[in-house]
Amino acid sequence: MITVLLLFLAGLILICLGGDRLVDASVAIARKMGIPQIVVGATIVSIGTTLPEVLVSTTAAFDGSAAISAGNAFGSIICNTALIAGLAQLLRPSKKVEFDSMAWRSVFFFAVILGLTAYGWFTGRFDRPVGFLLLVLFCVYAGLNIVRSQKEGEVTVETPESLEELKRISVPKNLAVLVVCALMLFLGANLLVDNGIILAGFLGVPERVIAVTAIALGTSLPELVTSIMSLIKGYENVGLGNIVGANILNLLLVIGIPAAITGMELEKQTVRVDAPLGAALMAVLILPILVRKKGSRIQGLVLLLAYAVYCICSFA
Repeated sequence: MITVLLLFLAGLILICLGGDRLVDASVAIARKMGIPQIVVGATIVSIGTTLPEVLVSTTAAFDGSAAISAGNAFGSIICNTALIAGLAQLLRPSKKVEFDSMAWRSVFFFAVILGLTAYGWFTGRFDRPVGFLLLVLFCVYAGLNIVRSQKEGEVTVETPESLEELKRISVPKNLAVLVVCALMLFLGANLLVDNGIILAGFLGVPERVIAVTAIALGTSLPELVTSIMSLIKGYENVGLGNIVGANILNLLLVIGIPAAITGMELEKQTVRVDAPLGAALMAVLILPILVRKKGSRIQGLVLLLAYAVYCICSFA
């Protein structure tokens, strides 16, 4: 048991270090290329922080644990939105959010999650064609980010000192840092998940409950650390973009890859509770921000309370 606890702590340290440098490198690239914080958060950062979910779900699919694959995806969306985004909005609400950047990604997210929920409700599974469709949609999403990033460039007034600092930023170097940080998050999250499952196993809770709580929380720790580091460094919109982007990737890749490989059976609670709840929580987070172009502490409080109730009900 001591070894399990030490490995758990090692995973936490890797995630903290990786999340810290991931934010710095991402923002440096954004400044150098004139890309808005929310765009880099929804693309580069979210891909790096979603790697643990992709690995866990794909491995679970090969092991025949469909409840973990689907539960991890929707559980991570719930955790990302209610716990991580809720905490971020409570501590430091997002300000001056770009409407266009947030709007099209929100429409994309809701279209995919509502479509998956309806399909899963009537069929009880995500078969291989659904998986391939999600992977095609991922290519579409990636393409849209590339095309629209040119239109979403932000205008900033640089001082002579900041211009000199900007010249010293090396994009290849920071891209290399991103790769290393993504690997640190990947390894750290897996240490946390693997050893967290061992610890949770002593509680004797069902596989789906472990997936939507312990595993979802473990694989969402990169998003949590990244969002906290973004707040500390004053880049709150990077954290918001990371959450939105990570939630989209949870649908497209975390479900898409294992579904395309093996297909997956769904538990009733997954499509009747987890998926609709994920969509509802995103509505609570996104809709007020789209209307007001900024977040609020009330949103954060509501989301955190919702997550607490969800966890209590899951273990009840």
